[in-house]
Amino acid sequence: MLQVKQALLAALAHELEAMQPGAGARAAFETPKVAAHGDLASNAAMQLAKPLKLNSRQVAENLRTALLAQPAFAQWVQDIDIAGPGFINFRLKPEAKQQAVREVLAVGLAYGLRPATGQKMLVEFVSANPTGPLHVGHGRQAALGDALCELFASQGWAVTREFYYNDAGVQIHTLATSTQARARGLKPDAAGWPELAYNGDYIADIAADFMARKTVASDDRAVTASGDIEDLDALREFAVAYLRREQDLDLKAFEVRFDNFYLESSLYTSGRVEQAVQWLKDAGKTYEQDGALWLKSTDYGDDKDRVMRKSDGSYTYFVPDVAYHLAKWERGFTKAINIQGMDHHGTIARVRAGLQAAGQGVAAGYPDYVLHTMVRVMRGGEEVKISKRAGSYVTLRDLIEWTSKDAVRFFLLSRKPDTEYVFDIDLALAKNNENPVYYVQYAHARICSVLTAWGGEVAPLAAADLSPLQSPAAQALMLKLAQYPDMLTLAAAGLAPHDVAFYLRELAAQYHSYYDAERILVDDEAVKLARLALVAATRQVLHNGLAVLGVSSPAKM
Repeated sequence: MLQVKQALLAALAHELEAMQPGAGARAAFETPKVAAHGDLASNAAMQLAKPLKLNSRQVAENLRTALLAQPAFAQWVQDIDIAGPGFINFRLKPEAKQQAVREVLAVGLAYGLRPATGQKMLVEFVSANPTGPLHVGHGRQAALGDALCELFASQGWAVTREFYYNDAGVQIHTLATSTQARARGLKPDAAGWPELAYNGDYIADIAADFMARKTVASDDRAVTASGDIEDLDALREFAVAYLRREQDLDLKAFEVRFDNFYLESSLYTSGRVEQAVQWLKDAGKTYEQDGALWLKSTDYGDDKDRVMRKSDGSYTYFVPDVAYHLAKWERGFTKAINIQGMDHHGTIARVRAGLQAAGQGVAAGYPDYVLHTMVRVMRGGEEVKISKRAGSYVTLRDLIEWTSKDAVRFFLLSRKPDTEYVFDIDLALAKNNENPVYYVQYAHARICSVLTAWGGEVAPLAAADLSPLQSPAAQALMLKLAQYPDMLTLAAAGLAPHDVAFYLRELAAQYHSYYDAERILVDDEAVKLARLALVAATRQVLHNGLAVLGVSSPAKM
């Protein structure tokens, strides 16, 4: 129905332009909130009433008369109603909605995809410190980041996935001293146990492998332990490699891939941090006070100026962040998105201030941020707070092992990122309509069962006569299929992968309603083929949408 909608939109733009020059560029359709009101809607009459100095209802009547005379509207629109002060509701002919089935079956996996734009973007997500296993919050980041990458790829962007490793700083030193203490035989709460040490069982595993002089290999390094308990640098290097390998395994289990792994330490060794500081100094955006170097971040909307270099000579944590994002811009990523926890909210203003102050041409508002809340895990009606392996939190691997990769992905994407989410283990395991991922996957499997029972080839269905698809249930399902491409576009623009999850639940509901309303494998060959074409197109869109979320499309359940 994409071509139908484009033809109608062009006709609407033509008539709006005739009524007021410049108005045609604002032509747009909305989806009515109440399905009974129509299939498409426009508020153009109310927007034009004031400049035309006419009653909005009269403008709507004039526009209705003009549109009915347009060939595209005569061909595809059944009726045009005016509601309230001037809302215009369009009811499409069944043959218009049937075009969605043809479009889906014609392009298959490409349905909903936009042409390549030539623009490149970078999405940074997970970016966990290599100091422990990935927790459920990292899982939410992984699901969000991966889905956003798929969404923007569907809109023609060249997307790069990047993991930023915080492999420098106090936390890495704490990892080394924690491992050293375990290697010496100490346990948490014992005399001599380091303050603020990591207490999970994984630290004991690292220490044991270090003393056994084992070799660990992560994505970009292989490290053989020396077994020298006094060599803190060797302990640090081995522990970081060990945990990077563990995180690699977690991400593999979650089926998340990255194109780049960027090391925080490289910002220092390459001189990028010093270069960023020098640019800020040269731009006159810093000053010395109380032995510290300050950034004039209030010049860029921050609530106060920020310390860049402390009196002891060390940099505060946002300085390497500024250097890192300058590197993103230099690499040609005109759009960048960071997926981070809500605790990073305070860093946004200072990072953006640093980027603007550096005078390197970075666009205002760069980068975009998607902030998410943490996830509570419930099981048997009680909150699960810790994992023995991690010592203080539920790990991503725990959640996958308790449920499934598909359930974790779909559940973590089923709410807006900034809303609190409770992951119910029992619900994720339930095989009923209350379980959203089961509900959607079952719709796909149900269609596969119908097509298998039929036994024919799906490809020829693209040429089937669709005129028998006249019932309200069939038309509602076809209209939902037609909404898929615009849904993807709006979800990408709004950084809202949860919209895909909502859409899939609605599409599954429409299919289940259709299945209950009409038999598909009927004796009438023409009717049967038309209905098979409709359900085959539905299966394709369910598959495409689930793929955006990184969720499988099972043929049997």
